[in-house]
Amino acid sequence: MNDIKLTFGELGLSESLVQATKQSGYTHASPIQAQSIPIVLKGQDLLAAAQTGTGKTAGFTLPMLQLLAKGKAASHNQARALVLTPTRELAAQVSESVRTYGKNLSLTSAVVFGGVKINPQMMRLRSGADILVATPGRLLDLYNQKAIRFDHLEILVLDEADRMLDMGFIHDIKKIIALLPKKRQNLLFSATFSDEIRTLAKGIVHNPQEISVTPRNAAAVSVKQWLAPVDKKQKSELLIHLIKENSWHQALVFTRTKHGANKLTKQLDKAGISAAAIHGNKSQGARTKALADFKKMKTQILVATDIAARGLDIDQLPQVVNFDLPNVAEDYVHRIGRTGRAGATGTAVSLVSADEIDQLRSIERLIKKLIEREYVSGFEPEHELPESRLDSRPIKPNKPKKPKKLGQSNRQNSGNRDGGQGNKKPGPSQNRKPSSRRRRRKPKAPAKT
Repeated sequence: MNDIKLTFGELGLSESLVQATKQSGYTHASPIQAQSIPIVLKGQDLLAAAQTGTGKTAGFTLPMLQLLAKGKAASHNQARALVLTPTRELAAQVSESVRTYGKNLSLTSAVVFGGVKINPQMMRLRSGADILVATPGRLLDLYNQKAIRFDHLEILVLDEADRMLDMGFIHDIKKIIALLPKKRQNLLFSATFSDEIRTLAKGIVHNPQEISVTPRNAAAVSVKQWLAPVDKKQKSELLIHLIKENSWHQALVFTRTKHGANKLTKQLDKAGISAAAIHGNKSQGARTKALADFKKMKTQILVATDIAARGLDIDQLPQVVNFDLPNVAEDYVHRIGRTGRAGATGTAVSLVSADEIDQLRSIERLIKKLIEREYVSGFEPEHELPESRLDSRPIKPNKPKKPKKLGQSNRQNSGNRDGGQGNKKPGPSQNRKPSSRRRRRKPKAPAKT
């Protein structure tokens, strides 16, 4: 089926949905869409492995819209379909796809996530939503405040399930699953299928159809990958040189830390290159504006941390830069998956210093290939990057993060768990060490006789 390009009409979609895809510039289905749409239309559960950029969002959005269009509208404070995503950016992206493809249908939708005020979301849910897109933490907040109920839920979608486990959302996911009706259709999408994902799936999907359109943990073949060995202290200067020398009009740059993203953004601005940072410490409004300006090419360079890697949807993005290599090898695949999407080509360059050799070896072991090295004239490193050899031994799966206890996070401020990384400093009482001195009790006065 991967070699035959099918139109959306041939997959059984209604004329209104076919027209919506045409208006969005798509006439033929991608491989993941060609396989998933017929399965979802039959009402079957689905377990799908697909990288970002393969069109998987439309793979579940289109058939879900068609199934829901046949039923009754959502009642007050009810949702008929629930799409769970790990980050705010991804939630916004899925919500946009629902609106775009469903514009010719009389269905309602809503999107809720942390980092913004909860009251407007509560007001919106009073009238109900046929499709609700949500991050786990904020959804539980709304449920606890009786703003949403799931008595009539028909479809559950877990998007980027592997990322949810990486971010420690397993506890929230299990709690949400326990609130849903037993009888429902379940769709689980993941960029990778680890043993932990399969364990999670066993408690959600029932007799699922399983599809995969990419090798496990493989990088997209449409992305050209290369790395430039460089000393850490020269990374900023090298990036500025590459941007100006190659006339990069649009590039997404990944750093390992939020502080690093802010620092690099200032250095780029100082060099006359328009740049903006996007990470968990930024407000939702700032993140939305930075992404919008980047898409409109008002901003030349967008500097991001891995927290935003899964939620960024940018058409025809030509260039991704790994300013720092990620500590988790799988994040490298997700990062470079921002370019070379939907059949387009792209380039991913990594600036690698000698102290990152372990991360490099882990990445090359994961993608099963050595990344081509190119030295940039004038930036040859003093500390040479050691050679790497391909390690073909099987990779043991990492253990998922332990879920946070409910008492450790403030439910009202769930933005810190929904794709945010708020770093609140502890108060004075939290920093104070327990005193080793014991207070002496005053002796009791003798009883009067």
